[in-house]
Amino acid sequence: MTNLAIFDLDNTLIAGDSDHAWGEFLVNKNLVDSQWYKAQNDKFYADYCAGQLDIIAYSEFVFSFLAQHDTAYLQQLHQQFMSEVIKPIMLPKAQALITKHRAEGDELLIITATNRFITQPIGEAFGIPQVLATEPEQIAGRYTGKVSGVPCYKEGKITRYQAWLAQKMQSFEQVTFYSDSHNDLPLLKCVDVAIAVDPDEKLKTYAQQHHWPILSLR
Repeated sequence: MTNLAIFDLDNTLIAGDSDHAWGEFLVNKNLVDSQWYKAQNDKFYADYCAGQLDIIAYSEFVFSFLAQHDTAYLQQLHQQFMSEVIKPIMLPKAQALITKHRAEGDELLIITATNRFITQPIGEAFGIPQVLATEPEQIAGRYTGKVSGVPCYKEGKITRYQAWLAQKMQSFEQVTFYSDSHNDLPLLKCVDVAIAVDPDEKLKTYAQQHHWPILSLR
């Protein structure tokens, strides 16, 4: 039987939060009402760090920009975002960890609260095309500004993961999950091996109390 290695993305495989960074990218490019958008983006990120994020409200805030533009323009913008913002914060030690799991024959999966528009290309850049993420709704090839299905956040990560397992009709001998965030405690508690990666204070405390490995990829 195969083992499964699951990775959170933001502040785990990359040295930053891609969702918040996307908002800053739009502000810096003057593509949004900069003062208002920055304030909202920062507030939502503070809510996330505190474990109090309204994931629907935040997703619709992010998706509002997607809904205003066609996919060709958005893809072009994302390529620029990848080049200028994401590539410099992709962690070499994270890539080495992924390579190690791949060499051992493990299946690889990213599970992230950040939406698929932002994260799918990042996952592919790490060589992990299997990504579970919050899904932006699309109708006739355009984003609607709404969330599709269950957001991939907190307990929602368990729901999405279980649906993925059911679809694969495959069980794994050992499941390992790497994450930095206390928001991922629901899923971390469900796997065979939970590993805290450069954890926030709340996760670090929990990991120490429960003798979970603590790893730095920085």
